[in-house]
Amino acid sequence: MSSDCTVKIDDGILNIRVGAIIMKDNKILMVGNDKDKFLYSVGGRIKFGETAEEAVIREVFEETGHKLEIDRLGFVHENFFHAKFDKNTEEKKLFHEISLFFYMKTPKDFEPVCKSFSGLGNKEKLMWISPKTDYTIYPEFFKTELTNPSESVKHFVTDER
Repeated sequence: MSSDCTVKIDDGILNIRVGAIIMKDNKILMVGNDKDKFLYSVGGRIKFGETAEEAVIREVFEETGHKLEIDRLGFVHENFFHAKFDKNTEEKKLFHEISLFFYMKTPKDFEPVCKSFSGLGNKEKLMWISPKTDYTIYPEFFKTELTNPSESVKHFVTDER
């Protein structure tokens, strides 16, 4: 299997990832774990040689147990943040992450089952939440953008350097 599109550059990390927007009954499916105090999108890193579309279908399957079809591309997100890269150290690195978020077609009988782990090895869990949730979620723009989804592709930049 190919490696993730994660590259160390100078003192930082370049990540290329995909995210799935899975909505049902005006709620979005998000991922959490027992270690982090926030929720994040279903998705993950693109593997070298894999298209973004292939990656989001694979990631959805890995995290939910279902192969969903793509509806359309919704967002391009450039994100700059500090985080741990290695579970064996507390050191944080600067991440420069480029993410493509796809709206997925959600079947009426969709019942996800999570058997996945975070990049740092924490057991993950799936949660259906309202976009107007009090939870801290990433990407944050889901809270405003998913209450009234647009047909156009939107571009966001988050810079926490």
